[in-house]
Amino acid sequence: MNFHTRKWVKPEDLNPNASLFGGSLLKWIDEEAAIYAIIQLENHRCVTKFISEINFVSSAKQGDIIELGMEATNFGKTSLTIKCEVRNKLTHKTILAIDRIVFVSLDEQGNPKPHGKTEVTYVKDRLGKG
Repeated sequence: MNFHTRKWVKPEDLNPNASLFGGSLLKWIDEEAAIYAIIQLENHRCVTKFISEINFVSSAKQGDIIELGMEATNFGKTSLTIKCEVRNKLTHKTILAIDRIVFVSLDEQGNPKPHGKTEVTYVKDRLGKG
């Protein structure tokens, strides 16, 4: 799993219990997963279709640095399924795990569009390929 994004837990991210508010974390995850899907499918028209059970394993506190990990687990005809883990950057203790986030590639009219992808690719490998 690749951990690309780091977030610093600030006072505005906290709930009344002084731990990271789940809604803030889910917003960060959805944005990071969308960026991951857009890059993998090479289509800026990708939407979240499904998020499986969200397992909050532990909490994060103000001042913690967390990192979001994403991994493509399945390429469908028009979809991409991603697995996500959020962990404390310093201790590597898992904060949250999501087994499946499904994104769908869309055409200009908002209809599902086949993407033709079957495996993870990296931007560096696509550069210079016409």
